[in-house]
Order: sequence, then structure tokens, then C-alpha cells
Amino acid sequence: MADYTVGLIVGSVSEPSLNRRFAEALVRLAPGAGLVVRDIPIAELPFYGAQYDKDFPTVGRAFKDAIENVDGLLIVTPEYNRSIPGVLKNAIDWATRPAGHSSLTGKPTAVTGASKGVISTALAQNHLKAILVAQGAPLVGAPEVYIRITDDFFTEDGAIANEGTREFLTAFLQRLHELIRRWQ
Repeated sequence: MADYTVGLIVGSVSEPSLNRRFAEALVRLAPGAGLVVRDIPIAELPFYGAQYDKDFPTVGRAFKDAIENVDGLLIVTPEYNRSIPGVLKNAIDWATRPAGHSSLTGKPTAVTGASKGVISTALAQNHLKAILVAQGAPLVGAPEVYIRITDDFFTEDGAIANEGTREFLTAFLQRLHELIRRWQ
């Protein structure tokens, strides 16, 4: 199985971030799915505005280049007020501008997220998937991965404690690998 490079976008810049912690645990599983993960940070992006379309700032161009230089994306998002965080929406706006130059079109993408709540990040993920589909990003459709974090979810060193959960998440990452392979 060939390795593919996947860009990791975590939709939270909070410290500490439960979703960053979950993303780091996913990165540990990625080699088993044939994926090499590169972090694509979003915290330094200014608020997007059309004034940037003619002259993208260095940070905006670097963000778009990072997306364009990976085979696929893994987006891990929290849920804020039943949707995605503003910082993640801002990053998507940067990735898709200027009009006609979206870095997301044709980019195989997997979406997940974690919370302590019972419905996890289901609503945020559905909003995010709608945005990504409108941008032409092919998505991992199943399994859908809504993770509820309990006190015993992580081991002391940050790994995912439950073997069944590790297997489920590795299979999810393998689906991303398959999607990338089909789009290559």
C-alpha cells in the first residue's frame, strides 16, 4: 500500500484543545492506514476579505500551497453553537479564494471531530461537509466519525485507549487512503 501525504487541519485554536488532542491521537494511527500527516495551521490567517484577492498575503499563499501540496485532507473540528468554529470557516474562505481558484476542488477529504457531548460534533460536521461538497471536495462518506470523549478515552501518553476505537478509526483513515487512491 502506497503512502499518501495528508494535510491535517484542526478547526480549533483553543488552548487546550480537545480536538487537537484527538487529532494527535489520529496521527499516531495514520501509518497503519498508509498515511503520512502534515499539520496545516490556521491560527495565523487574518480574517479573509475580498481585498486580498488581488494580492494574497504570504500567510494566505502558504496556507493554499500547503493544501495544494498534499494528496488529501483530514479535518478535525469541534462544534461551536451547532456549527463549525469561525476560525475554521475563515480558513476555508482562504482556501477557496480568489473565486475560481479553490484549493479544495478535487481534494479528497475526511471529516471528524470530538466533544464530551452525547451527539459529539454531528451538526458541525454536517455543516462542514455541505461547505466542502459545494467546493468540489470528494468526501469520505462512511463511516461517519462522531467521537465522544470520556475521561478514559486517552491513555496517559495521549493514545486512544480502547482497541475497538483504534481499529474503527484506523479503518476510517484507510477509507481516506482509498479515496485518495481513486482520485490520483
